[in-house]
Amino acid sequence: MDLKIAIQGIKGSFHHQVAQQYFGESILLEECDSFNEVVRALKANRSEKAVMAIENSIAGSILPNYALIDKNDLHIIGEYYLDIHMNLMALKGQKMEDIKEVHSHPIALLQCEVFFSQHPHIKLVESIDTAETAHRIQKHNLKGIAAVAAPIAAQMYDLEILAAGIHTIKSNKTRFVVVKTKNKELPKEEINKASLKFELDDTPGSLATVLNVMNNCKLNLTKIQSLPIIETPFQYAFFVDVIFEKYKHYEKAKKLLEIMTTHFKVLGEYKQGKP
Repeated sequence: MDLKIAIQGIKGSFHHQVAQQYFGESILLEECDSFNEVVRALKANRSEKAVMAIENSIAGSILPNYALIDKNDLHIIGEYYLDIHMNLMALKGQKMEDIKEVHSHPIALLQCEVFFSQHPHIKLVESIDTAETAHRIQKHNLKGIAAVAAPIAAQMYDLEILAAGIHTIKSNKTRFVVVKTKNKELPKEEINKASLKFELDDTPGSLATVLNVMNNCKLNLTKIQSLPIIETPFQYAFFVDVIFEKYKHYEKAKKLLEIMTTHFKVLGEYKQGKP
């Protein structure tokens, strides 16, 4: 039976591309309008696993997704880095001077700021998904409107690429995580990366002490992200990613961190993806 994967967006989106490359061609997609809907699909067992973008090399971390994973007790079971190629596409026969509006996901538009600053006559309009806009242009034969999306969307919805590679920084990658409601996926010997969340008492040097423990236990910190704790103003939760050569080193660090921090939580233990 085909694996059911929830994604934000529709066929032709970057999430669709990652789902195919990570799981293979024989998957069924649960297309969701939002990341909240992705979580609902998982929790209602409409999907077995889900793909969620978590950070981009240009736009930075997607903070609401960190909060969604934490709040809903999801488990990260894998990650995938995708080279992002942003393309401007419209109905066949349209030219750049015909385009009055460009619709796309806000993160996609943000990644192409320099390109659009050179075309001030074009109005930028945020939409829920890159591929959804491409599909809408085809379905309703929308002239004067273009989408920013992946090359696969142009192929899938029979659109013409007016400008390729319009993202500001050409080395543009997005990190996606694969999540599910349970975390039993890999044997310990295959695990070399973990995502953790913790809070700290408001004492001088508490974060530095935690980082020293990680270093002493031979963990390499690859990401640290703070999010405000809504209930307690100006207090923060820390989300960290660590990689390690031996699971026993991580296990030792985990036991120490459980003692040293408050609200310690493992968000996922998995195999490191290739950046």
